[in-house]
Amino acid sequence: MSSMFVAIILVLGTGIAILLIFLVKSFVVPQKLSNIEKLINNGKYSSAIKQAKMLIVRNPRDFEARYLLGRAYLADGKSELALMEFKAVNATALFSKTLPEPAFRKTLTKLFLKYHQPEEALKETLLLIKLEPFQAEHYYTAGVLFEQRDNSEQALAHYKKAVETDPNHAEAHASLGLLLFKNKQMADAKKEITIALRLDPKNTKAHFYQGKLLRNSHDYANALASFEQALRDPELKQKALIERGCCYMEANSTEKAILEFDRAIKASTDTASNDTLHARYFLASCHEKLRDIDNAITQWELIFNNKRSFRDVGEKLSQYQELRSNDSIKEYLTAGRDDFFTICKAITNTSLDLSVRDIRETKYGCSLVAVENDAEKWRNVRKMPRLILFYRDPNLIEDSFLRALQEEMKKQSIIRGIVITSSGFTRSALEFAESRPLELIGKEKLEHMLSSTDIFGDK
Repeated sequence: MSSMFVAIILVLGTGIAILLIFLVKSFVVPQKLSNIEKLINNGKYSSAIKQAKMLIVRNPRDFEARYLLGRAYLADGKSELALMEFKAVNATALFSKTLPEPAFRKTLTKLFLKYHQPEEALKETLLLIKLEPFQAEHYYTAGVLFEQRDNSEQALAHYKKAVETDPNHAEAHASLGLLLFKNKQMADAKKEITIALRLDPKNTKAHFYQGKLLRNSHDYANALASFEQALRDPELKQKALIERGCCYMEANSTEKAILEFDRAIKASTDTASNDTLHARYFLASCHEKLRDIDNAITQWELIFNNKRSFRDVGEKLSQYQELRSNDSIKEYLTAGRDDFFTICKAITNTSLDLSVRDIRETKYGCSLVAVENDAEKWRNVRKMPRLILFYRDPNLIEDSFLRALQEEMKKQSIIRGIVITSSGFTRSALEFAESRPLELIGKEKLEHMLSSTDIFGDK
């Protein structure tokens, strides 16, 4: 037998062997992948994980096996391990029947969202839109992710595309409605929310947004009903309670507002969350309005301990700090209507030497008309009335307030006015009063008046 003939036989034998190996692998490997998938479908996750790992040890670039391993981990509740496998697949995989790209990317998107990786989730969602442009859910998810990035223009475009692709997508209509509401497009916002609720009357998110629209138009009764529906959603419960409290607060039902804000605080799962801090802030505002300053301070201090820069809490605490050491100022700020009138009359009689003719309550304190006290001295002289305003709002008095006061004085034919405040005056207010018949009495002089007056003596 010639050497050439032997060489030909060897070459043919090698080729046949390689072909046999390829045929065996082509049959055996898919069979093993199929078996792993059956194990996953039958709930035998441990066996599926074991077999998938064996295939990967033999061939680390077997991405179909890695994909099935990720699915087995996910089904077994090991989503973090699943994400690691899916990331490896996503790096270099070639998609196939066993490794379908749309299903893979949908699962990967959910995993990125679960582990707070919105940028990666958005990339996958945009790829899904290219793969399945007929799926409204992809546009909706992209809209949510763009909105989280404060890219309202892209969010709006994707929400609109979602409802265009599927007019029955209730969540997309609801989200589009809220975004339109934020952009002050009220008519369009109302239209989208109405569609969302028609499609899904139990959609708590749509009920919540409808409540915000109704509250914005001061329709508090219907807004409260909408927020009541939203309370069924655990994720919206605290927000809905805060909104209900705000409805009552804006409608001047302060006691009911307090109950809602208390419920919102108790519904909190995070004492330092922004929603909880807002609930405490609004609760403090209600207590302040009712002159329950001690409880207001308690809420402000709890907020301050969690977030020092929250709104004007630091200023509030500073303004009311003297309540802890100055009983007379505390009495002035916290007294009920009748006792407050008694305090104001006592100061007018004793410190200003004037006699009160008329007194009435105002939203910032009280207003009274008084005349000179010495009846004998001025028996034959017409007494000139003075308009006196007692102010116990924590905000500084602006010049606009004094301008309005002067207009009121003209209506009542009163020439001179006195403004007494526990806070203070802005620079513009002080400048305005310099050339006018207005006497401004600030916090320090008020404290002196209170300390030198037997306020409840006559009473």
